[in-house]
Amino acid sequence: MKNPAPDALTDQLDRFFRRTVQGIRPGLDIIRALLASLDDPQNAVPYIHVAGTNGKGSVCALLSALLNAAGYRTGCYTSPHLQRFNERIQVGGTPIDDAFLSELIDRIEEHADGLETEQDLRTATFFECATAMAFTHFRDAAVDWAVIETGMGGRWDATNVGVPAVSVITRIDIDHANYLGRDPVGIAREKAGIIKPGVPVVRGPLPEPIAEVIEEVAREVGAPVWRADEVVSIQRMKQGWDGQRIRIEIDGRDLRPVQLPLIGRHQLENAALALTAIEALQASGHVTVPDQAIAKGISACRWPGRCQLLSNDPVILLDVAHNPDGARALGQTIHELCGKQPVGLVVGFLGDKDIAGCVNELAAVAKRFWVVPIQHPRAAPVDEVARAVAAARRPVETGPLQEMMDRARSWAVEEGGVVCVAGSVYLAGEVLDEWGGSTSMRRVD
Repeated sequence: MKNPAPDALTDQLDRFFRRTVQGIRPGLDIIRALLASLDDPQNAVPYIHVAGTNGKGSVCALLSALLNAAGYRTGCYTSPHLQRFNERIQVGGTPIDDAFLSELIDRIEEHADGLETEQDLRTATFFECATAMAFTHFRDAAVDWAVIETGMGGRWDATNVGVPAVSVITRIDIDHANYLGRDPVGIAREKAGIIKPGVPVVRGPLPEPIAEVIEEVAREVGAPVWRADEVVSIQRMKQGWDGQRIRIEIDGRDLRPVQLPLIGRHQLENAALALTAIEALQASGHVTVPDQAIAKGISACRWPGRCQLLSNDPVILLDVAHNPDGARALGQTIHELCGKQPVGLVVGFLGDKDIAGCVNELAAVAKRFWVVPIQHPRAAPVDEVARAVAAARRPVETGPLQEMMDRARSWAVEEGGVVCVAGSVYLAGEVLDEWGGSTSMRRVD
């Protein structure tokens, strides 16, 4: 298949992204009708469904790496992307190429437009179409397994249209408050909407009220619950900028120490969730993943923008933390790795985030901030973010991304400090674009 001209694909994607004006529409009627018109690709490939607030992308990356290492051709659908839409739909760890993407855009939009005119249905949203693209590509690519991440919520998420082999629920916190509200228990109930009758559901350690919701929904539908902290134990042996050396025990058997490229204590929890999901699949006879494949998969996992090392001298990190729980996990990681080194934060946020909550968590480890604009329609005004930093009693400067990055780097050189960029997935993508980097796991100067 011939790749389209770059400008032609750009035009296609621009048109495709314009479907975001449809916003978020609760309900599964449209996505089900769209998939039915495509011969229900969601039923053609067995898959793992992952929901949660934080960590679900990392869990998806780990699951994909583990299944690939065991010899299974694995598709992975995540969102949003950092630099290119292609990143959202991957097979074997490789993003969909431009030729397949171009063909899929035309194909899915033709079906979506046909439903609108022939069945008098509303216009399919961007995420509904993207989800249909992922399921269709995985079927056409004849993958053995797919790993599917929810966009937000769970119950009414466009990905919640089939029956997975196992469901996974990661950490739950307040995010997308405009759509999901500010009650963690209510949010948990939405996330628990992916739990299906008789399908194992994997969960990690959760606050008691949230855990009770997951357990209650599972009981109601007869879904067995697998608690990751009861199945998998992971101990860190050491940690550095290149990852962490860990020892894994799974259901009483010890594995040889392995290097996990993802840093931070929260990634140990994510790894335990992924490994427990694999155990659940093995217990039901769906897959065989020997211990050597587990070691290979863990060490091969790549997930850009998660404490990603951009520079060694000075140390510059990139992270997508954009809610208080994510900011807290990032702050803990920075504290563990930096010790007494001074830390500065380059930040930018979308307007629908808990900016004050994030800033307060980050201010616990940062001496100063540089606030930058984000090139996104929902971006928070720079002055609003700066006020939140000032309220946290930290020095703050504002300005364009490149200028603030240059100032932060100069500060780090002078002070012997560390710089971290955080606050939004969209900011992370801009930094990678500006840096000339890519979505490989890390770029070290």
